[in-house]
Amino acid sequence: MTDATRRERAESHALEHNHRRRRRIVAGIGVLVLVVTLGLGFAWWRLNGNIVRVDVSENLGDRPSEPKGPLNILLIGSDNREGEGVLGESLTSGARSDTTLIAHVSADREHVTVVSIPRDSMVQAPPNCTNSVPKDQWVETQWNAAFAVGGPACLITTIEGNTGLFINHFAVVDFRGFRDMVDALGGVPICTREPIDDPKAGLQLTAGTHVLDGEQALGYVRARKTLGDGSDLGRIERQQAFLASVVQEATRTSLLLRPDKLFGFLNAATQSLTTDADFGLGTMRGLATSVKSIGIKNVAFLTVPIKEYAPDPNRVAWAPEAEALWQTLRDDEVVGQGPSTSPSADPEPLTVSPTEIAVEVVNATEVRALAGQVAAALEVQGFPDVQLSSSAARPNGVVVEYGPGQKEAARTVAAAFKSAKLRENAQLSTGVRVTLGAGAPAVREIANRTGSSPIPSPTITAPPAEPTPTPTITARTADQDICS
Repeated sequence: MTDATRRERAESHALEHNHRRRRRIVAGIGVLVLVVTLGLGFAWWRLNGNIVRVDVSENLGDRPSEPKGPLNILLIGSDNREGEGVLGESLTSGARSDTTLIAHVSADREHVTVVSIPRDSMVQAPPNCTNSVPKDQWVETQWNAAFAVGGPACLITTIEGNTGLFINHFAVVDFRGFRDMVDALGGVPICTREPIDDPKAGLQLTAGTHVLDGEQALGYVRARKTLGDGSDLGRIERQQAFLASVVQEATRTSLLLRPDKLFGFLNAATQSLTTDADFGLGTMRGLATSVKSIGIKNVAFLTVPIKEYAPDPNRVAWAPEAEALWQTLRDDEVVGQGPSTSPSADPEPLTVSPTEIAVEVVNATEVRALAGQVAAALEVQGFPDVQLSSSAARPNGVVVEYGPGQKEAARTVAAAFKSAKLRENAQLSTGVRVTLGAGAPAVREIANRTGSSPIPSPTITAPPAEPTPTPTITARTADQDICS
């Protein structure tokens, strides 16, 4: 055998070895992909199957219109004790809402505002949770009675009737789930200014910083009588500080980048979770993806403003500032930051000609002929045949409402009014509605108007705007030091 032949055979054996090695690598990768795919599929099936879903849509009363963009999610901490009943069934069998939170997720997914509602608040609610009873026949009752008597449907109706917010989804977590979620995180740090000795909660802590396991955390957020003034408000402050710490801990440990820890956390959460029929794991994942870029400084926790309740010092009532809070959330604005940028200041060019837009002008003031004056100032700029109407409501400013798919047309209309607010109204099938309230400004020229005739000089003005209470609300952001 010549040297050349030996070299050829050696090269042939090496080539075949490399081919076999590549085949093994490819096969190994294929098996790995299959295992990962099956594992993810099983994890998804397991987590999704953990969630109990309850359809309450047929049991809701009259509802506000659903805004497009922002989301309001009702979060309920139920005092259904471990092992007592079936979670889904217990929603209508006397379990109380130990904690009630409304999480407002802004339309741009850049802010989350979490509002705590004291369980001892006295509010108007449908009697005996008969949600078909008109709102003018509601009776005063304690806040957490709604969930105890009528479950999520009654609580949602009560919230919507008192706040004007549309609740998109709800989720109920029992104590067992809370405990297991904390353990899945590996504990959560807290800071207490005073020693805690609460036999009922099974909790003993010295003053200072501690990392609590699930059982300790449960006692910490539930402790009430032995801490501070023993009020629910003090407990709410501790709960908000604890939730902020949870957000910090999940971020610090890169929870989303640790599949093992993430699965443990989600498995603990979903095993004790009851939601509405549409709030499944897929919807939750989509929501989580949409807010993944929110900095923790843009997650704020606050409490609805309250005042003394004269008939019973152990109860509270909502203060007038509460309405300003709800209005801020209805307008999808950030509490404490004032109105968002007005559409008229939008740098984007207007894309719909006024000649293509049907406009209705609603006079919501007591000044006669105000709507007619505004209509004339719009028509001279190319808006054809503006319709007039009136309303008994007495809002402030100018609100421009539009139906689905009509936002660009509404932007053209809103450009005629300084500081106008844009709102989508699913009940508007055609055209754009302009509501003139107290303090409504005169019509100004828009950039894409047609015709050259000057805008008629106004001869009447809207009444001055009523002062809106400025919410005296202290918000805690999730990035604050846990000892602050």
